[in-house]
Amino acid sequence: MRKIIHIDMDCFYAAVEMRDDPTLRDIPLAIGGSSKQRGVISTCNYPARKYGVRSAMATAYALRLCPDLVMVKGRMELYVKESMRIREIFADFTDIIEPLSLDEAYLDVTDSVHCGGSATLIAQEIRTRIHNELGLTASAGVASCKFVAKVASDENKPDGICVITPDKQDTFVRTMALEKIPGVGKVTLQKLHRMGLATCNDIRQYPFERLQKELGKFGAVLWDRAHGVDEREVNVSRERKSIGVERTLNDDIHTLTQCYDFLPVLLEKLSERIAAHEKKHTKGESVRIKSQGVKLKFSDFQLTTVEHRQQKFDAEVFSQLLVEAYERGRGRGIRLVGLHIGLAEPAPVEQLILPLEYQ
Repeated sequence: MRKIIHIDMDCFYAAVEMRDDPTLRDIPLAIGGSSKQRGVISTCNYPARKYGVRSAMATAYALRLCPDLVMVKGRMELYVKESMRIREIFADFTDIIEPLSLDEAYLDVTDSVHCGGSATLIAQEIRTRIHNELGLTASAGVASCKFVAKVASDENKPDGICVITPDKQDTFVRTMALEKIPGVGKVTLQKLHRMGLATCNDIRQYPFERLQKELGKFGAVLWDRAHGVDEREVNVSRERKSIGVERTLNDDIHTLTQCYDFLPVLLEKLSERIAAHEKKHTKGESVRIKSQGVKLKFSDFQLTTVEHRQQKFDAEVFSQLLVEAYERGRGRGIRLVGLHIGLAEPAPVEQLILPLEYQ
């Protein structure tokens, strides 16, 4: 039986700012969203959440919900540094670590000898060290599989721990609301509700073939999760799948020519990020790409993305894709322009070795 811990920092960016400036601790605080007209909230503290403020929310809307909301631009370099310090604490207990972002990670402690091999005590010790050494709080979920550990880490937030032992897992999962399952987004949840499904127990009573027909491959995944099944291992080598840049505009633009005006700046930034990725991950070798894409967000906050399968980077492709994305707007104003490349998996080693006759 595996022992999985999911660690999730409590409002990480905001917590760092409150630690460094105690005057921010008891007031509604949000990070990001520097422009009141176009900004987007990166994260917020718990006093702000009481007003309904959430991450990824437009700043203007957040300020309507909470007029006294204090906005802080944020210090990404510091957050990255603190995240690395947290990861060093993890590494003292196991080397099987799967970071999901700067503020959360899975740890497999099945074979760890620390704390007598108790996953619960390891999670408690990690949380204690994070608090004592960094002045921050973290919540933890402990279970025998990844998805249950992740859901559990949210049960007693903030600064809490939830342990789901194997004998309690079936009961915990059976009554679980479907929106708690990672991967069940707003659209999928609405569809599930139309099907009369609200909990994992509902899924268990639903015919598997019909579920798969309605939801495709995700139907099989959802069936497994509803039965407490998640065979995924903690992956220590998560590969980045894309590199992108985007620009949120202070004022809507309305013409294709205006969109083109942003391409040179975005292309320069994208090239910088690609170069940084090559330096760090491919030892200076050019990245292998599988696609290029353009993203636009319209004035009604609807997003559209156009991609083209492409094995060689070509800046001109972005111009072509931009035309198609723009036409989908049907005259709507544009508030965001973005570019990205999809990364192909590294070539297998055996493909890089020439046959003897060619050496």
